[in-house]
Amino acid sequence: MGKLRVAATADLHYGKHSRGVMHDAFAEISRRADLLLLCGDMTDYGLAEEAEELVADLHSGLRIPALAVLGNHDLESGEGKLIEKVLDQAGVVLLDGGAHEINGIGFAGVCGFGGGFGRRMLNAWGEPLIKQFVQEAIDHAVRLEQALSKLQTEKKIVVLHYSPIRATVQGEDPEIFAFLGSSRLEEPINRFRVNAVFHGHAHNGTADAATATGVPVYNVSAPLLRRAAPGQAPFRIVEF
Repeated sequence: MGKLRVAATADLHYGKHSRGVMHDAFAEISRRADLLLLCGDMTDYGLAEEAEELVADLHSGLRIPALAVLGNHDLESGEGKLIEKVLDQAGVVLLDGGAHEINGIGFAGVCGFGGGFGRRMLNAWGEPLIKQFVQEAIDHAVRLEQALSKLQTEKKIVVLHYSPIRATVQGEDPEIFAFLGSSRLEEPINRFRVNAVFHGHAHNGTADAATATGVPVYNVSAPLLRRAAPGQAPFRIVEF
């Protein structure tokens, strides 16, 4: 098994007139990496026509496989299934609780959900709406666990939109930490000894951190990457 160069980005927020925005970046990614991960919020208002703008740039610029998870913006208008269809027709593999293997490396992904971290994590107590919120976070964690259990590969990579740890949302206002991720996602990551995690969502967060067991976590939100390296295309490459 050779090395695999994984490029990752998130929060591209394609709108109805965004065609061309990432064309050159996708072409550069194709030259430098073997695989692209799209970690959610590919569209701005969750419209299928916005996804079609993204797909046009993928068609014209990208020459390598791509895996993706949806983000909260992609679900805004109730067209998540349509967006999935547009991406599927373009050859992008959606990891909505699924698993996929490339070059002997396994990938598992879900969107994820909020709920907070550590001792401040929201628990299912009180009003029914609070319990529903917590149950959504639990459901995403369970689906991630199920996806990881399907992988028989030695190396495993997790693709999320929401963060599984507090450290990569540092930089955002503390008042919104609970809406940027959940520690419930970290448990299966640690238990299955995942090799790396990629996520987005926290535009003002921190680029690098690790789980409690030392699993590297990369926040690849495009706004964060653009601030860190002005003038450069917003993606990160990690070799496995």
